[in-house]
Amino acid sequence: MAEGVLRKMLADAAFSEKLEIDSVGTHDYHVGEAPFEMAIETARRRGYDITHLVARRIRPHDLDHFDIILGMDKANITHLKTVAPTRCKQKIELLLEYGDEFHDQEISGKYPQTLQTRSKFLRRQLAIVIAIQGN
Repeated sequence: MAEGVLRKMLADAAFSEKLEIDSVGTHDYHVGEAPFEMAIETARRRGYDITHLVARRIRPHDLDHFDIILGMDKANITHLKTVAPTRCKQKIELLLEYGDEFHDQEISGKYPQTLQTRSKFLRRQLAIVIAIQGN
């Protein structure tokens, strides 16, 4: 869901062509599957389209390719740092580490609360990214 939220925010800010984003899982539970219907409906009600997303597991290439790897919870961070080569470990951080209101909190698995938290957080982060990229 975070990818869908961020993609819409980037598009609304006319910034979607400047950043590459992706969303992956740390395990292969739902590889190749679309988001759950409840997640799709929750996102749709808030103006986000996540129907095009397909689950995939993180690949070694992702760890080298992306500048920042953000995990939703501390278990994700632990797993990512376990599989990441040493040169990539410093890129891995908790998504909600950036921000005063949600600092060091984890993303809940409950769709409405998760989407609300991610949306609020990502709006703030997007403003920072745009300010940095604009310079």
